[in-house]
Amino acid sequence: MKIATFNINGIKARAAVLERWLDESAPDIAVLQEVKSTDETFPRELIESRGYRLEVHGQKGFNGVAILSRAPVTDVRRGLPGDDGDDQARWIEAVVEGTGLRICGLYLPNGNPAPGPKFDYKLAWMARLRDRARDLLTSEAPVVLAGDWNVIPQPIDAARPEAWVKDALYFPESRAAFRRIEALGFYDALRLRHPGPGQYSFWDYQGAARQRDDGIRIDHLLLSPQAADRLTDAWIETAPRDWEKPSDHTPVWIALDL
Repeated sequence: MKIATFNINGIKARAAVLERWLDESAPDIAVLQEVKSTDETFPRELIESRGYRLEVHGQKGFNGVAILSRAPVTDVRRGLPGDDGDDQARWIEAVVEGTGLRICGLYLPNGNPAPGPKFDYKLAWMARLRDRARDLLTSEAPVVLAGDWNVIPQPIDAARPEAWVKDALYFPESRAAFRRIEALGFYDALRLRHPGPGQYSFWDYQGAARQRDDGIRIDHLLLSPQAADRLTDAWIETAPRDWEKPSDHTPVWIALDL
């Protein structure tokens, strides 16, 4: 089973990119972030006409996450537990029928400008995520936490780490919160297959960042032990970043033997 996470940066603005990607790369499951659309205005036909089931947790103009699956999904849950007052659409999860796999799609807060309320919200959200991740581990089922984490975990995850020291994506507190989730027993799928530098999933639109390969890795798939045992491959697909009117992110993939 091939699973990808892709921050699409606007489902309507990138409709042509998404159509081409689904047709050419054909994921079994895709987790999208920053769809920037409500559930009601989401272009469902674009997805469903290609044989995918679609589950959306949308928001007008901001955020928004979705799960696309060729197999039916059950037990769909929207919104990260732990704060009933949080109305930002950043979390969706479901079980893929016939596999036992629970796929969780997330769009973690950026946190800038930092320090400040947005950074406080980021850290509080990550603490809630850790609580949910701990609960999911108790199921002893394969679990994938996939999405735009807005965290640069290590210096090798940036072409120029020194350029990010004043950014919430690379603050020590953000990286420590990421490590605390890993320490529960999750594995960074890409690093299991590609431990070295030069692996990036985001390039800014400005400053010819893509042309200079001045990238960062902020899109991650963390695997429970039961999912990690089934991992057969992990990779970053860079081609969509070079298409016409692309997202500033590119898809990150895993293959699981389920």
